[in-house]
Amino acid sequence: MTDPRAESTPGGAGPTTMRAAVIDETGCPDVLHVSEVALPLRINAEVLVKVAAAGVNPIDVKTRAGRGVSAAIASYPYILGQDFSGTVVESAYEGHPLKVGDEVYGMLSAPRGQGSYAEYAAVPALQLCKKPGRLSLIEAAGVPLAALTAWGMVVDVAKAHEGQRILIHAGAGGVGHFAVQFAAYFGAYVIATSSSRNASWLRELGAAEVIDYTSTRFEDVVSRVDVVIDLIGNVHDETGTRSLQTLRPGGLIVNAPTGSWPTLVDDAAALGLRATTYKVSPDASTLTIITRLINSGDIHVHIDEVFELADAAESHRRLEQGHTRGKLVIAVAEQV
Repeated sequence: MTDPRAESTPGGAGPTTMRAAVIDETGCPDVLHVSEVALPLRINAEVLVKVAAAGVNPIDVKTRAGRGVSAAIASYPYILGQDFSGTVVESAYEGHPLKVGDEVYGMLSAPRGQGSYAEYAAVPALQLCKKPGRLSLIEAAGVPLAALTAWGMVVDVAKAHEGQRILIHAGAGGVGHFAVQFAAYFGAYVIATSSSRNASWLRELGAAEVIDYTSTRFEDVVSRVDVVIDLIGNVHDETGTRSLQTLRPGGLIVNAPTGSWPTLVDDAAALGLRATTYKVSPDASTLTIITRLINSGDIHVHIDEVFELADAAESHRRLEQGHTRGKLVIAVAEQV
């Protein structure tokens, strides 16, 4: 009997296995290793993508370590990774707008399914779109999760607009550097926290003020902001709680890092402030809007470092060290 996975590749023939960076258990970065696994079977309105590169995100690191969303991993070996770029090798159906050969990018709903640190991914059509023409496949892989998170926090929840004052923590990070750009694009007055080495770069991205968190307590120099975009929480120096002091009465704080501030809503409410966490969705319709802003030159992605698939564990160690500017990316294909 023919292996059905063979029929999921163009022409009904092709590889039935692929290389992927997997974990057999949660733990330190060394549990992440390359293995040969079954090629994903494309079903229904999914698109089979040959992955060129995958973004490395804090949620990947937390999940690998046994935190994050690791409780939802159904079986091992498990492939980590959420965002990616690549090329369509099988479309959802003949008339679908994403055709074989199209360069695409998007985000998977890991760990509901396997992730993107792999040579192939079967992706629901509503979770990917054509990549920006201005970007290489390596650059594009650093966009989806971080940019969609930033858009959701800054545009959908905070409703950034002219005259609004927004404080953005970790402004030079993966989500942060997009948040700074989106807030500035929509006319907000942006105050970002970062180390001094990133100050001039963040001003180029649109920050009106940059506070060096290594030498200045931001709550001593910032007050009456409308919104805080909190990309740290209370895992470092009580950044989240201290941020409440900077908000105007009735101001809003939006927190993203999973598990970083369990008492957020109650802490804010006690001071007459509004608060919410934010969880990103792999929404290609919003990613298409972001694509237009990238192609117009209004929004940029910065890739700090690129790792080979065999060095996926090292990419996690690097992210855990902190002080990353923009995104880290894993080059999955041998030549990108």
